[in-house]
Amino acid sequence: MSDRKMRLGAFIMATGHHVAAWRHPGSQIDSGVNIDHYIQVAQTAERGLFDQVFVADSPGLQHRGDEESLSRQGRVSYFEPVTLWAALSAVTKHIGFVATASTTYEDPFLLARKFASLDHLSKGRAAWNVVTTAAENVFGNFGLDAHPDPAVRYERAHEFVDVVKGLWDSYDDDAFVRDAASGVYFDPKKLHALNHVGKYFKVKGPLNIERSPQGHPVIVQAGSSEDGKELAAATAEAIFTAWTSEAEARAFYQDVKGRMAKHGRHPGQLLVLPGISPVIGRTEAEAKAKWAELQKLIHPSVGLNTLVQFWPNDDLRRWDLDAPPPWYPEPPKGINSRAHVVIELARREKFTVRQLYDYLAGARGHWVVVGTPQTIADQMQSWFENGAADGFNVMPPVLPQSLDEFVELVVPELQRRGLFRTAYEGRTLRENLGLERPASRYAQVAAAQAA
Repeated sequence: MSDRKMRLGAFIMATGHHVAAWRHPGSQIDSGVNIDHYIQVAQTAERGLFDQVFVADSPGLQHRGDEESLSRQGRVSYFEPVTLWAALSAVTKHIGFVATASTTYEDPFLLARKFASLDHLSKGRAAWNVVTTAAENVFGNFGLDAHPDPAVRYERAHEFVDVVKGLWDSYDDDAFVRDAASGVYFDPKKLHALNHVGKYFKVKGPLNIERSPQGHPVIVQAGSSEDGKELAAATAEAIFTAWTSEAEARAFYQDVKGRMAKHGRHPGQLLVLPGISPVIGRTEAEAKAKWAELQKLIHPSVGLNTLVQFWPNDDLRRWDLDAPPPWYPEPPKGINSRAHVVIELARREKFTVRQLYDYLAGARGHWVVVGTPQTIADQMQSWFENGAADGFNVMPPVLPQSLDEFVELVVPELQRRGLFRTAYEGRTLRENLGLERPASRYAQVAAAQAA
């Protein structure tokens, strides 16, 4: 039996990932701003020995559509993630915290300080999900006249990540002596000003917080576009991605890991974690009934709104819901890789409009699996053992109900097969993910000079 273990993250979307989850009796209806709900969810994930919990985020309202669909939207009000995770770090011991923050709309110094603080507060359990922000309805919140082009956003992102990592290395690991007898608090020779001057940023440094327990919080990236894959290959230690077939997922896995060598990295330094949204029943019939119950809660205006981003130049309200889409757009190259997944799915399955939004209602184009714990574990095992995944970002359709079911029913099945841990291996998120603690860039230079 292989010693390789599956990595699991819980992708938390307030009431759940299904667009109508807030209407379901198994959800916490006000979960977006209910701290007790998030405490329960985080502790459930920790009881299930998950590596991490993750929330997606945007610096603006992410709704595209008319007032009718907005009025029925259950994802309008929710916590800022670093603030949320700081609170939850006090009521958990092992689970890692992945917070989304934008390289397009945040400041590198403030972000570096914020995530270093979270890593200290959590005793080494912080991770940053690096995004460039695809939503075009955000720029007005930041005094801009337009959303930057994708090429600009990704070029800026590479520099942004490099600046943040440099700031995290502002102090050597042993800089803080804190010797009360001698009166020496820290060694100024082990303090490093970054003095970065680049195309997008001019940052002097140093950071005003010491190096954190993990050295650097874990770097996560989400997305599967060409630019996204290059950013992940160069900088990420985990990548969240969306595929609906094992063959597509395997091709992506080989592609992104195959890009790493040119950046001086090896495949083991990047974990590929596709999304999976499991609808679990003790029998197949029960699982299908649960899925049907959820689907009945979808209002057509909300369903159509899931398609707006893929067909932005049409009035979808005129479409026949029980016929295929009247046309298929060609997704912009290098932008919104999810569009490629969704449009290919619609073509391949010959979905009607209603069938397509019914599918997307579950997890926005991620892999939805309806079945028993055994059949769900079978499919996860196949992806894991056949080079399509290092683990999964579990996307509960309804929260807290669906995560409770996964922990109670699927996790023991994965453990029984020797695929998943039975206890946490380490203290930090890096240790539990099997990732190395990065040496400071200044320590690496000193070691090279000494050699």
